[in-house]
Amino acid sequence: MKKKEIIKSLIKDFHHKTLPEFSPRAISIPLNLNKIISLIGVRRSGKTYLLYQTIESLLKQTEKSNIIFINFEDERLDITGIELDLILQGYMELYPGRPLESCYFFFDEIQNVPGWEKFIRRLFDTVSKHIYLTGSNARMLSTEIATSLRGRSISYEVYPLSFSEYLSFKGIPLDLYVSETKGAVYNALETYLVSGGFPELLDVEDNDVKNRILQEYFDVMLFRDLVERYEIKNLIALKFFLKRLFASATKQVSINRIYNDLKSAGIKTGKNSLYDFMRMAESIFLVHTIKKYSPKISIQEFGERKVFVIDNGLLNAVVFQFSADTGKAMEQAVFWELKRRKDAIYFLKNGFECDFITVSAGGIKNIIQVCHDISDPYTLKREVKGITAAAKKLGLKKGTIITYDEQDTIQENDVSIDIVPLPIFLCEK
Repeated sequence: MKKKEIIKSLIKDFHHKTLPEFSPRAISIPLNLNKIISLIGVRRSGKTYLLYQTIESLLKQTEKSNIIFINFEDERLDITGIELDLILQGYMELYPGRPLESCYFFFDEIQNVPGWEKFIRRLFDTVSKHIYLTGSNARMLSTEIATSLRGRSISYEVYPLSFSEYLSFKGIPLDLYVSETKGAVYNALETYLVSGGFPELLDVEDNDVKNRILQEYFDVMLFRDLVERYEIKNLIALKFFLKRLFASATKQVSINRIYNDLKSAGIKTGKNSLYDFMRMAESIFLVHTIKKYSPKISIQEFGERKVFVIDNGLLNAVVFQFSADTGKAMEQAVFWELKRRKDAIYFLKNGFECDFITVSAGGIKNIIQVCHDISDPYTLKREVKGITAAAKKLGLKKGTIITYDEQDTIQENDVSIDIVPLPIFLCEK
């Protein structure tokens, strides 16, 4: 079958099929913004279904035949950037006389097509202002899009489900004052901290099946998004590096130490290659690192960084012993919730340690410690000391300790410290 006929078939199939069932995400994608909307994020985080959610909203104001949806991971599609014009040709043959400027274009995983940027620029400049794109790797980074599409686009990062979305998908209300509901919330939290928030796993009960699916995710990210995309030859060093990175989740990571460990194991690689591996792992949204807070830019840029893995389930599938550490799983969950809230995030270490410092346009916003259990007086004293020392250094009068299930407010050395249960913090608006 000719390529244009395949494209026409895909367009018509979408128009005749009903949208898949889905639970709405908390992310709201604007309509009629006259910008190219890009949804970027890790594989399997739900970007395609967010497109469906946007299309469902759109159907209240336009006919489905005005919507062109193409999934570029369809194995029947094998086209180049130059051949993308076949989409326009095919649509005009299917709907002669229909003005293309009234059409809405949804292109899923378009980064699979080499040279897609030129086509999208031309489409936006000369045909339609209604374009929605998704992508899962470095070719769809915000910085890459900004360069390629030159002010025409706005990007939204899509993560696996937040805990608030997870509860919503499960139909569980957040009410910790009713014992039955509280039990359901904490049962869901236990599962969420271990299995993570990838939407596909929501209804999978078998833990062995979950792990197999998550390991498959990891393998696809490893081989397709890293090895193939970046043409990495030293697979042994890459695998070793990623395993060490995952094992270091929530900790400061030392490239120099990993380099020495590789050397001791007889695995040859350059230190610069490890810095490249780190950059690549971040570019495909597999991990994220945060800097040490300091007024000195040199300390921020060249000091060690703390590393966080995109999802607790993925982390547990790769580093099995991690699931036993609830405190670290909590810190992971808190970090990704802070990322969703768009503040800049740092950690602090200066004779004492604070897990997170959040900074907004107005300056330092909050000091946050994450601790599973503060019922032991020594543990509480340690966490409070970290908050008060940081508050004094940063000129703040408040801080937050996030615990598993304790709630209180305490005053220490003119610093007000909110003790907040994890479910409450994760579901704050």
